[in-house]
Amino acid sequence: MSVRNKSKSKSKKAGFLMFFLPFLLAGIFLYVMNDYDIGQEIASSLRTEKEPKLSTNVLDYEEEVRSYAAKEGIEPYTEVILAVMMQESGGRGNDPMQASESLCGEVGCITEPKRSIEQGVSYFGDVLERADYDVKLALQSYNFGPGFIEFVMERGGEYTQELAIEFSAQKYDELRDTGIYSCIREEAEQYGACYGDIYYVDAVLGYVEESDYKAVTNM
Repeated sequence: MSVRNKSKSKSKKAGFLMFFLPFLLAGIFLYVMNDYDIGQEIASSLRTEKEPKLSTNVLDYEEEVRSYAAKEGIEPYTEVILAVMMQESGGRGNDPMQASESLCGEVGCITEPKRSIEQGVSYFGDVLERADYDVKLALQSYNFGPGFIEFVMERGGEYTQELAIEFSAQKYDELRDTGIYSCIREEAEQYGACYGDIYYVDAVLGYVEESDYKAVTNM
């Protein structure tokens, strides 16, 4: 083969490579990015599954909460009670269940976590029974007090957000002059519903796995 023919052959090969190289690189890039996206999705999924909804402080009390719940005959509601603790305090402080008011009518009379959990679980068991095991009604009553149960029973007997707002607004109007209560959420101000937390149910259930909630509502 002459030098000229060899040169033409090399030129054709170079041209072939130059023509297909961009497509090859684009294909490799898309393949790598696709694998990267898939990897990111898997990693994100794993992170979501592993990230607990409850804080470490709350989970440290799980065994104790479960024990008191078993004594009250409401052990299946342990996860709900832990979610209450999460909403109330994140598991911090000497009264992690914020149960002082249910015990003595004022804040601060409980000074040790064990007593707080005992009282908090007992109080939740009480409102749960009074609410005929309507979890949402029991949760809102943990926040509002058992008077909310009677209020709801006189108005159909089933918890609704509207009834929570109505009750809160009514109680706030009655107690406004005491200066004790104020809106903890800006959204509640439009209703004048500043007694307790009208969004307490949604807040607590946000910490409960759907399967755990279904387990206790289907009992």
